[in-house]
Amino acid sequence: MARIAGIDLPAKKSVEIGLTYIYGIGRTRSNAIVKAVGVDKEKKVKDLTEDEVMLIQRKIQEEGDIEGERRKQVRNDISRLIEISCYRGLRHKKGLPARGQRTHTNARTRKGPRMKLRPKRKTE
Repeated sequence: MARIAGIDLPAKKSVEIGLTYIYGIGRTRSNAIVKAVGVDKEKKVKDLTEDEVMLIQRKIQEEGDIEGERRKQVRNDISRLIEISCYRGLRHKKGLPARGQRTHTNARTRKGPRMKLRPKRKTE
């Protein structure tokens, strides 16, 4: 099992897909890394040699902007939006969708589970 940037890559996946388990690396960036290093993208992670793992790791470190630094950058961007009180910042603060999705019926991921209705009390 290869360990790159503090993440254990799944052994049975191809290198192209395995690299996407690292935060900040998607399919496009994964393909670019694999092509630059010269590794077959269909090769399984378990079949990588130590040299290939080191080459991939070095290439990722050169490009930077993954895992911890990427998470910190996203967190700072959101806090900046909240601080300047723009529309997107207010939506983040309220826990609602920030990109124009409807909230009348959907948006359960951002809003959380539905509130239970309380039964009406009898007045005597």
